[in-house]
Amino acid sequence: MVGTFEVIIRTLAAFVLLICIAHLLGKQTISQMTYHDFIASITLGSIAGNLTFNTSIRFSNFITALIIFSTIIFLATLVSLKNRNARAFLNGEPTVVIQDGKILEKNMGKLKFTIDSLNQALRGKEIFDIDEVEYAIVEAGGHLSVLKKPPHRNVTKKDLGIFTPTQSAFPIELIMDGQIIDKNFTQNHLTKSWLFTELDQRGLTLPDVSYCVRGTNGQLYFDLYKDKITSPIDKES
Repeated sequence: MVGTFEVIIRTLAAFVLLICIAHLLGKQTISQMTYHDFIASITLGSIAGNLTFNTSIRFSNFITALIIFSTIIFLATLVSLKNRNARAFLNGEPTVVIQDGKILEKNMGKLKFTIDSLNQALRGKEIFDIDEVEYAIVEAGGHLSVLKKPPHRNVTKKDLGIFTPTQSAFPIELIMDGQIIDKNFTQNHLTKSWLFTELDQRGLTLPDVSYCVRGTNGQLYFDLYKDKITSPIDKES
């Protein structure tokens, strides 16, 4: 029983520590799997895994290992922010694999990137004809960025001469899960009386609303708890 209780405490401690470490390292570290991020993730995962169930090793040793390794990762991140050469070494650099519509086999070989992998990545970009591609770059995080040839690029409103507003407002969430988000009102100089007026004009009350957001065009979108859909297309069994 004591052993089970210790495992529970260790598991909770590992979870809390990893959450704290993730906040310390920042969103970029967890969003991009670069060289040092890959090493960090598998090492931290191994340490945390052993912390949860390897009761033969002292708890303090695991904490020390987590702190030391997290510090190393944090310092490496700071160095990469300050020094471009260090950033290239720690994170890697983008590699061009298609230039002027031609596949660069040598660069593909350096990345251990096969034609099959390239075609799969292109299909992920909804490109099934490699002849549409002018440039393709494998980013440091491993994903593929593509620039299509001019005839295959999407037409923009500017190309068609359609006027568009020069600036769009950032969407502001006002109600979520039926609760008013107070900080968004304060930060954007909005009042609750204005919101309740808008609700009244639509014949709604706050308990009716699941979600409300002011969109980029300044218009309010309301999603209600009662959707009044008599024949749902998809229904959970």
